[in-house]
Amino acid sequence: MISTRDSLSDFTGLTPLSETTTCADPQAAYRVLRERWGQVAPVELEPGVPAWLVMGYSEILHVVRNERLFARNPSHWRLLSDGVVRQDSGLGPMMFPRDNAYFADGARHRRLRAPLDEGIAGMDQHALRRSLQATCRELIRGFAKRGEADLVTEYASVIPMLAVSSLFGISTEHGHQLRAGLIALFGSGEDSQEGNRTFERILTEVMQSHAASPAEDLTTAFLAHPNLHGSDEVVQSIVLMISAGYETTTSWIAQTIRLMLTDPRFAGRLHGGRLGVDDALDEVLFRDPPMANMPARYALADTELAGQTIRAGDALILGLGAANADARMHTDDPWLETGNRSHLAFSAGPHTCPALDPSRLITRTAVTTVLTELHDLTLAILPDEIELLPSPWTRCPASLPVRFAASDVPIVEQEVSHG
Repeated sequence: MISTRDSLSDFTGLTPLSETTTCADPQAAYRVLRERWGQVAPVELEPGVPAWLVMGYSEILHVVRNERLFARNPSHWRLLSDGVVRQDSGLGPMMFPRDNAYFADGARHRRLRAPLDEGIAGMDQHALRRSLQATCRELIRGFAKRGEADLVTEYASVIPMLAVSSLFGISTEHGHQLRAGLIALFGSGEDSQEGNRTFERILTEVMQSHAASPAEDLTTAFLAHPNLHGSDEVVQSIVLMISAGYETTTSWIAQTIRLMLTDPRFAGRLHGGRLGVDDALDEVLFRDPPMANMPARYALADTELAGQTIRAGDALILGLGAANADARMHTDDPWLETGNRSHLAFSAGPHTCPALDPSRLITRTAVTTVLTELHDLTLAILPDEIELLPSPWTRCPASLPVRFAASDVPIVEQEVSHG
């Protein structure tokens, strides 16, 4: 049924967006919304704050490729400018304006994105992989003798934090503090803004330290980049790269390990030659992407989208997880979908994630290493007992308890085969 209401404020009894990410079967939740509203559904971001959830594959492409009609800059968000969204809202860290490329459009977006693209392009992929393998093996060595571990808190969440932090010259101690702030930030709950303040305070200190003592890292590169005008743009550009690189990669690692341990199509391939990790990586991106719902675009004029009347200033959330299951562009046969890379897990258009290659390298190395080093690896709980971190945006397991054959991991480094 398509609504004929004139404004988002006319809707009542809306589904909270967080219910689509924290439920056991998000695709079932999206199907309910589609059956009621079509490919674009009104949802509730927090009590009294509605937005449009764009679930159609082609509709998302239309939105992200049309900057003249759908802006990324939150200053166009009517509910924010009208004061409906409180300044202390938990949505703030994810949806309030920041001086970085994520929240910019047009020429300003291109100016702010260039340092990110250049920084990623300048990474030594081979050196990164060697460093990652050493990190992964060191973490595994810490729990290998126990025969049990939590592969989220002791592994999946630590690897991207260490990897991304090292690129910016951030200490391990600060990296752990950043992780706590990021969990709150992505949760968009009552502690979201406090987590963000902690996050920004640490990065401001790191920036100031590098300004006094330059080093060979991305913090120093950002400080020297002519496109970044002032300390706010430097700090917020680091915020963007670390927050995006940490949260989504943690979820990608954890969800891929979960899939490898629970899905018969992958679990049966853990023993013997090929592990099937690449297929599992793509499967997660396609059917359960790390960023299930991505904020946000804001309509610059009244328009229509999939039969819904969108008013100027309305917020639109990109339902990436829903779009990947759009019946108009994929089958329901999981075997036929294996290896499908037509997903929107990294979005599309000018704001496509710039870190596809390094994030895949980090995730693939982490998954391959743990599956290679730990023998007789099994999930210690039932698959439906896996709990998720609270967030309207991401679907990251809170923990992944496993059991395995206790052993010593050799101290000598060796390359893990990626064949």
